[in-house]
Amino acid sequence: MQTGTLLDAYDSQLRGAAEMADAPDVLRLGPLLAGVFPARRRAFVSSAPFSMGGAELDDLIAEVIATCEADPRVDHISWKTRSHDPLPRLLSRLQHHGFALGEPETVMAGEADAVAAALAGQEPLRGYAVERAATEVQLREAEHLAGRVFEDSPERIRLQQDQLVERWRSAPETFEMWAVRDGDGQVVCSGRLEFPDRTDFAGLWGGACLDEHRGRGLYRALVDQRARSARDRGRSLLHVDCSEYSRPILQRVGLVPVTTVRSATRTCASP
Repeated sequence: MQTGTLLDAYDSQLRGAAEMADAPDVLRLGPLLAGVFPARRRAFVSSAPFSMGGAELDDLIAEVIATCEADPRVDHISWKTRSHDPLPRLLSRLQHHGFALGEPETVMAGEADAVAAALAGQEPLRGYAVERAATEVQLREAEHLAGRVFEDSPERIRLQQDQLVERWRSAPETFEMWAVRDGDGQVVCSGRLEFPDRTDFAGLWGGACLDEHRGRGLYRALVDQRARSARDRGRSLLHVDCSEYSRPILQRVGLVPVTTVRSATRTCASP
């Protein structure tokens, strides 16, 4: 599948409303959607592709800030930007309005069949076991590992564990959690597989591996398992927002870069 075709599918299927599926409340602000997550005190801003500039763009950013700061459920705003959108001034204007820019990540996409074929016949892991989390304890172990790798605070890790368990209880069909255990039975690598509703895609999220276990094929093994599971669930395409560390691994198994994303974050002013 051509890169342009994958990008079109990404834009039409995975942006806007699809990104807000698990938000308890969603606000529409012009061309934007803001998902409010009270448990995280977060407003997540994204949109389908649109074009805007000049004073109109500044006014839109100011409206987002004012709306979110007036909401007592929100203490920070996270705005997801894409490099291919026709908004060349967006990042600079967000910075002007007090947003801090995160590191860019590459959006990779491709066919699940191609990834599974590329990984067929790979050497089995030695001294490790891949498993799908099927109990609350296993979910918490896998999420705790991810939190450690991403250097989240203990409070944030507990919150993310609780949210994942609640989601597993209420909508278990929307995701899978996979993990790798070492010979001592400890989780050393984990990653989620997300199934956004009414799309051809499955998403690879949260890939995390302890430093001392990197370079042994664990992340690749989780990509393989999740690609096969996605295919079994009828999802023909995969997507992932990845770091520069995992991008070469994903390219070698058949995913291609289609755009880059960058998060802009602003702490809300105290009332």
